[in-house]
Amino acid sequence: MESKNIKDLTKTQRLRAIQDDIDLNDHRFHRIDKIIKSYEETIVSMLDEKYISSTRKADKVADKIAAFGGSWKFIITMMIFLSFWIIWNLLPFTPHFDDVPFILLNLMLSFTAAFQAPIIMMSQNRQAAREKAESLVDFSINYKAEQEIDDIQDKLYEITSELNDIRFLLKELKEEQKKMISSQHIK
Repeated sequence: MESKNIKDLTKTQRLRAIQDDIDLNDHRFHRIDKIIKSYEETIVSMLDEKYISSTRKADKVADKIAAFGGSWKFIITMMIFLSFWIIWNLLPFTPHFDDVPFILLNLMLSFTAAFQAPIIMMSQNRQAAREKAESLVDFSINYKAEQEIDDIQDKLYEITSELNDIRFLLKELKEEQKKMISSQHIK
Protein backbone atom coordinates (compact mmCIF):
# COMPACT_ATOMS: atom_id res chain seq x y z
CA MET A 1 0.00 0.00 0.00
CA GLU A 2 2.80 2.33 0.91
CA SER A 3 4.47 1.85 -2.49
CA LYS A 4 1.17 2.69 -4.21
CA ASN A 5 0.97 6.01 -2.28
CA ILE A 6 4.54 6.83 -3.31
CA LYS A 7 3.67 6.08 -6.92
CA ASP A 8 0.58 8.33 -6.67
CA LEU A 9 2.69 11.02 -5.09
CA THR A 10 5.24 10.86 -7.87
CA LYS A 11 2.42 10.95 -10.44
CA THR A 12 1.01 14.04 -8.70
CA GLN A 13 4.43 15.61 -8.63
CA ARG A 14 4.86 14.77 -12.30
CA LEU A 15 1.50 16.30 -13.13
CA ARG A 16 2.39 19.44 -11.14
CA ALA A 17 5.72 19.71 -12.94
CA ILE A 18 4.02 19.29 -16.32
CA GLN A 19 1.37 21.88 -15.36
CA ASP A 20 4.08 24.30 -14.17
CA ASP A 21 5.94 23.75 -17.44
CA ILE A 22 2.75 24.41 -19.42
CA ASP A 23 2.10 27.57 -17.39
CA LEU A 24 5.67 28.75 -18.02
CA ASN A 25 5.28 28.05 -21.74
CA ASP A 26 1.96 29.93 -21.80
CA HIS A 27 3.68 32.83 -20.07
CA ARG A 28 6.49 32.69 -22.65
CA PHE A 29 3.98 32.60 -25.51
CA HIS A 30 2.11 35.61 -24.13
CA ARG A 31 5.41 37.44 -23.75
CA ILE A 32 6.42 36.51 -27.29
CA ASP A 33 3.01 37.65 -28.62
CA LYS A 34 3.50 41.00 -26.86
CA ILE A 35 7.00 41.36 -28.31
CA ILE A 36 5.77 40.54 -31.84
CA LYS A 37 2.83 42.94 -31.52
CA SER A 38 5.13 45.69 -30.24
CA TYR A 39 7.56 45.00 -33.11
CA GLU A 40 4.79 45.20 -35.70
CA GLU A 41 3.40 48.42 -34.19
CA THR A 42 6.88 49.97 -34.21
CA ILE A 43 7.44 49.04 -37.85
CA VAL A 44 4.02 50.32 -38.93
CA SER A 45 4.52 53.60 -37.04
CA MET A 46 7.97 54.01 -38.63
CA LEU A 47 6.47 53.41 -42.09
CA ASP A 48 3.67 55.90 -41.29
CA GLU A 49 6.19 58.50 -40.13
CA LYS A 50 8.32 57.98 -43.24
CA TYR A 51 5.25 58.19 -45.48
CA ILE A 52 3.99 61.35 -43.77
CA SER A 53 7.41 63.03 -43.77
CA SER A 54 7.98 62.28 -47.47
CA THR A 55 4.48 63.41 -48.47
CA ARG A 56 4.34 66.95 -49.84
CA LYS A 57 1.32 69.27 -49.67
CA ALA A 58 0.52 68.55 -53.31
CA ASP A 59 0.59 64.83 -52.53
CA LYS A 60 -1.79 65.30 -49.61
CA VAL A 61 -4.18 67.29 -51.83
CA ALA A 62 -3.95 64.55 -54.47
CA ASP A 63 -4.76 61.93 -51.82
CA LYS A 64 -7.82 63.89 -50.69
CA ILE A 65 -9.01 64.39 -54.27
CA ALA A 66 -8.48 60.68 -55.00
CA ALA A 67 -10.32 59.72 -51.81
CA PHE A 68 -13.25 61.95 -52.74
CA GLY A 69 -13.18 60.92 -56.43
CA GLY A 70 -13.41 57.26 -55.48
CA SER A 71 -16.30 57.60 -53.06
CA TRP A 72 -20.05 57.23 -53.18
CA LYS A 73 -20.30 60.85 -52.10
CA PHE A 74 -18.64 61.89 -55.38
CA ILE A 75 -20.86 59.60 -57.47
CA ILE A 76 -24.06 60.84 -55.83
CA THR A 77 -22.92 64.48 -56.06
CA MET A 78 -22.09 64.09 -59.77
CA MET A 79 -25.38 62.31 -60.40
CA ILE A 80 -27.34 65.16 -58.76
CA PHE A 81 -25.27 67.82 -60.54
CA LEU A 82 -25.68 66.18 -63.97
CA SER A 83 -29.40 65.62 -63.44
CA PHE A 84 -29.89 69.25 -62.39
CA TRP A 85 -27.84 70.50 -65.36
CA ILE A 86 -29.78 68.43 -67.90
CA ILE A 87 -33.22 69.16 -66.41
CA TRP A 88 -32.46 72.90 -66.15
CA ASN A 89 -31.45 73.05 -69.79
CA LEU A 90 -34.41 70.98 -70.99
CA LEU A 91 -37.24 72.82 -69.21
CA PRO A 92 -38.93 75.30 -71.54
CA PHE A 93 -39.49 78.04 -68.93
CA THR A 94 -35.82 78.29 -67.73
CA PRO A 95 -33.04 80.20 -69.44
CA HIS A 96 -30.82 77.71 -71.27
CA PHE A 97 -27.06 78.17 -71.02
CA ASP A 98 -26.21 74.79 -72.61
CA ASP A 99 -28.53 73.57 -75.34
CA VAL A 100 -29.41 69.94 -76.12
CA PRO A 101 -26.14 68.45 -77.29
CA PHE A 102 -24.82 69.74 -73.91
CA ILE A 103 -21.44 70.75 -75.31
CA LEU A 104 -20.48 72.78 -72.21
CA LEU A 105 -21.39 69.85 -69.94
CA ASN A 106 -19.27 67.49 -72.08
CA LEU A 107 -16.38 69.95 -71.89
CA MET A 108 -16.64 70.14 -68.08
CA LEU A 109 -16.82 66.35 -67.75
CA SER A 110 -13.80 65.98 -70.04
CA PHE A 111 -11.82 68.46 -67.93
CA THR A 112 -12.86 66.65 -64.75
CA ALA A 113 -11.77 63.29 -66.16
CA ALA A 114 -8.56 64.73 -67.63
CA PHE A 115 -7.43 66.15 -64.29
CA GLN A 116 -8.91 63.60 -61.93
CA ALA A 117 -7.38 60.51 -63.58
CA PRO A 118 -3.71 61.56 -63.22
CA ILE A 119 -4.30 62.76 -59.66
CA ILE A 120 -5.82 59.41 -58.73
CA MET A 121 -2.93 57.61 -60.43
CA MET A 122 -0.37 59.67 -58.48
CA SER A 123 -2.10 58.77 -55.24
CA GLN A 124 -2.24 55.09 -56.23
CA ASN A 125 1.48 55.12 -57.12
CA ARG A 126 2.35 56.45 -53.66
CA GLN A 127 0.09 53.83 -52.05
CA ALA A 128 1.76 51.11 -54.13
CA ALA A 129 5.22 52.29 -53.01
CA ARG A 130 4.08 52.21 -49.39
CA GLU A 131 2.57 48.74 -49.79
CA LYS A 132 5.83 47.56 -51.36
CA ALA A 133 7.75 48.77 -48.31
CA GLU A 134 5.24 47.01 -46.04
CA SER A 135 5.51 43.81 -48.08
CA LEU A 136 9.32 43.88 -47.74
CA VAL A 137 8.92 44.15 -43.98
CA ASP A 138 6.39 41.28 -44.03
CA PHE A 139 8.77 39.20 -46.12
CA SER A 140 11.68 39.76 -43.73
CA ILE A 141 9.49 38.89 -40.73
CA ASN A 142 8.25 35.74 -42.46
CA TYR A 143 11.78 34.79 -43.47
CA LYS A 144 12.99 35.20 -39.90
CA ALA A 145 10.04 33.15 -38.63
CA GLU A 146 10.85 30.42 -41.16
CA GLN A 147 14.44 30.33 -39.95
CA GLU A 148 13.26 30.03 -36.36
CA ILE A 149 10.86 27.24 -37.31
CA ASP A 150 13.71 25.40 -39.02
CA ASP A 151 15.82 25.79 -35.85
CA ILE A 152 12.94 24.49 -33.73
CA GLN A 153 12.49 21.53 -36.06
CA ASP A 154 16.22 20.75 -35.79
CA LYS A 155 15.99 20.89 -32.00
CA LEU A 156 12.89 18.70 -32.09
CA TYR A 157 14.74 16.18 -34.24
CA GLU A 158 17.62 16.20 -31.74
CA ILE A 159 15.21 15.68 -28.84
CA THR A 160 13.46 12.88 -30.71
CA SER A 161 16.73 11.09 -31.41
CA GLU A 162 17.81 11.52 -27.77
CA LEU A 163 14.45 10.11 -26.63
CA ASN A 164 14.94 7.14 -28.94
CA ASP A 165 18.41 6.61 -27.45
CA ILE A 166 16.92 6.79 -23.95
CA ARG A 167 14.20 4.30 -24.90
CA PHE A 168 16.83 1.96 -26.28
CA LEU A 169 18.88 2.26 -23.10
CA LEU A 170 15.80 1.67 -20.93
CA LYS A 171 14.96 -1.39 -22.96
CA GLU A 172 18.50 -2.71 -22.46
CA LEU A 173 18.28 -1.95 -18.72
CA LYS A 174 14.97 -3.83 -18.44
CA GLU A 175 16.49 -6.82 -20.21
CA GLU A 176 19.49 -6.74 -17.87
CA GLN A 177 17.15 -6.47 -14.88
CA LYS A 178 15.17 -9.44 -16.10
CA LYS A 179 18.38 -11.40 -16.54
CA MET A 180 19.54 -10.43 -13.04
CA ILE A 181 16.17 -11.34 -11.51
CA SER A 182 16.06 -14.65 -13.35
CA SER A 183 19.63 -15.41 -12.33
CA GLN A 184 18.78 -14.66 -8.68
CA HIS A 185 15.79 -17.00 -8.83
CA ILE A 186 17.93 -19.75 -10.26
CA LYS A 187 20.47 -19.51 -7.44
